[in-house]
Amino acid sequence: MSDQLSVEINDFVAVMEIHGAPNNYFNKSLVSEIAERGFELDNDPNCRAIVLCSEGKHFCAGANFGDDSMEGDRTQTSSELYRAAVRIFEIKTPMIAAVQGSAVGGGLGLACATDFRVASPASRFVANFSLLGFHQGFGLSVSLPEIIGKQKSMDMLYSGRRVGGEEAFAIGLADRLVEDGKQREEAIAWAKQIASAAPLAITSIRETLRDGLAERIRVVLERELDEQSWLWKTKDSQEGVAANLARRTAVFTGE
Repeated sequence: MSDQLSVEINDFVAVMEIHGAPNNYFNKSLVSEIAERGFELDNDPNCRAIVLCSEGKHFCAGANFGDDSMEGDRTQTSSELYRAAVRIFEIKTPMIAAVQGSAVGGGLGLACATDFRVASPASRFVANFSLLGFHQGFGLSVSLPEIIGKQKSMDMLYSGRRVGGEEAFAIGLADRLVEDGKQREEAIAWAKQIASAAPLAITSIRETLRDGLAERIRVVLERELDEQSWLWKTKDSQEGVAANLARRTAVFTGE
């Protein structure tokens, strides 16, 4: 347990809460801890389902580009983060994400690593990588099409636009749509329903349906990192990040 993540188990459901309000930016340490806690819960007979949620305004606003830790060897930092990300996909216990506010960039990747997502009309899902001038990461090249299909994934990734909760529900990115503020409550109720089923059967069913997913994520993460590594060196990427920090529209030149 740490200041950035807490876990509480009741009625065979573990509520794993991120503590980084208001934006709950992710980093290698947080992603690693989510994976570690998930593996511990896999071996806890008192846990049969996990709800991943966050305190504050947003589920996860992605990477904090204003953080000094983003400077330096970004490729090495991302490589370590992505190795931790793969491990989240290796967690064996069913996971439900309660998405309040925004799930942006890698935050969207984190939400897509879970089995299900509960949203409200006010929730927003954003794959804004193209507007930052670089390639998507966190395995989204596999996980997003797995959930909503290739065409809708291309729309989100090419445009970088915000997808609201109602549209997310319509395209299958959100599995349940509830009144804003009720996402966690609904996710816990759903997790309890899953936890009431035969646990060995749930594990078996999940392994069949997700067969090979973690390995496909592992492979595509290498491709994603390769693409990110050269794109980060471009003027467009520098402009995209600068514009994001300044809250202005980027002007890209193709350089």
